[in-house]
Amino acid sequence: MTHHVILGAGPAGVIAAETIRKHAPHDPITLVGDENEAPYSRMAIPYLLIGKVGEEGTHLRHTADHYSRLNIQLLRGVRAKRLDTAKRTVELSDGNTLGFDTLLIATGSSPATPPIPGIDGPGVHSCWTLADARAIANLAKPGAKVLQMGAGFIGCIIMEALQKRGVELSVVEMGDRMVPRMMGPTAGGMIKDWCGNHGVKVFTGTRVEAIERGNGAEPGLLGKIAQVVGIGSASAPNGKMQVRLSSGERVEADLVISATGVRPNIGFLETSGVRCLVGVLTDEHLQTNVPGIYAAGDCAEAYDKVSGKTIVSAIQPNAAEQARMAALNMIGQSTSLPGVTQINVLDTLGLISTSFGNWQGVPGGEHVELTDKTAGRHLSLQFHGDVMVGCNSVGWTDHVGVMRGLVEGQVRLGEWKDRLMHDPTKLMDAYLSSAQGQGHWSGAADERRR
Repeated sequence: MTHHVILGAGPAGVIAAETIRKHAPHDPITLVGDENEAPYSRMAIPYLLIGKVGEEGTHLRHTADHYSRLNIQLLRGVRAKRLDTAKRTVELSDGNTLGFDTLLIATGSSPATPPIPGIDGPGVHSCWTLADARAIANLAKPGAKVLQMGAGFIGCIIMEALQKRGVELSVVEMGDRMVPRMMGPTAGGMIKDWCGNHGVKVFTGTRVEAIERGNGAEPGLLGKIAQVVGIGSASAPNGKMQVRLSSGERVEADLVISATGVRPNIGFLETSGVRCLVGVLTDEHLQTNVPGIYAAGDCAEAYDKVSGKTIVSAIQPNAAEQARMAALNMIGQSTSLPGVTQINVLDTLGLISTSFGNWQGVPGGEHVELTDKTAGRHLSLQFHGDVMVGCNSVGWTDHVGVMRGLVEGQVRLGEWKDRLMHDPTKLMDAYLSSAQGQGHWSGAADERRR
């Protein structure tokens, strides 16, 4: 029997453990989680803050004996400290050492904390763990002043939960638009306008420079003079935080949420010999440069066939598929990951936007864009030859599946590419003709076959 060790008890780790158990019913499996919680989904935390689910609703599996019934040993509250690839062992934070035959690194990611004075003090939280959610729920009461740093994908998801809790919300984003890593200028601007119309004050192209705290006492004469001339601390006398922005503005806050991005949890691999770039570098089988050691999920860097680059794709559907593929390879069923297409569908206060593939376009490519700001609709398509390599949309929910299918499938559009350049709304017609109309193709020699 082969002992499989899985580091990380998030969606990727759990799916990998269950896949191995399904295909190797007698192999020992050890699943290591670094929190003293039942394995849960971070993506469910906004729903917990809204009140749509309780904490048990965030759990990945809902029966208390799920893991023991599958004969999966679940270790909670311990993390990997060091990997010895020669001895095939992992040192854990509780002092124990685990031996393994195959290893999956699915340690996920952690919030990146920008170096801002005051960010380590009370009243500042990320929104990443159940412990964070409990702290936020305690402070984000109706009428509370909340400042959120970051308006990326995660930030926008959190935003809706905060607004529904009835807080007075301000959002500060360093980029020149909202969701700058998945949306172009027009789309990002429309999302900002939408948020403003729904009561959220959004600062783009702005940094948080400091978070200052009052002590509840009125400033003395010198303190008042200092505030007037703009020197020294301008902390509020009511004990609230004052957030100083690069624009010179100050925003009062009861709660500051840091949503400025994440970084893979790979520090324990530093001297292991496992090759890492941004994340753990893997091949098409999700295997690292060390035989028998695999990686999946937010910490893994896999090959994206659309962009032709290796990327860390920190979204749950990709993590789940990578985990399943890695698990099959760990038990000897050779299988390859078809790709890691960037897929994002975002609901920002009820406005649906999407981003697929190479939405910024490629050198030598062609681009068409259609915008109706009055109707809140925007469509941006990117082509390379007759293949749609990426797209953005806002308020365009009719053909989300078609957009994904065309980008992910790298479908050759033939004459339909020029038709889409003339009228990008004809996506469904293009899909039906090019991707599903294969009955009309002329056989193996048809130029649309890849």
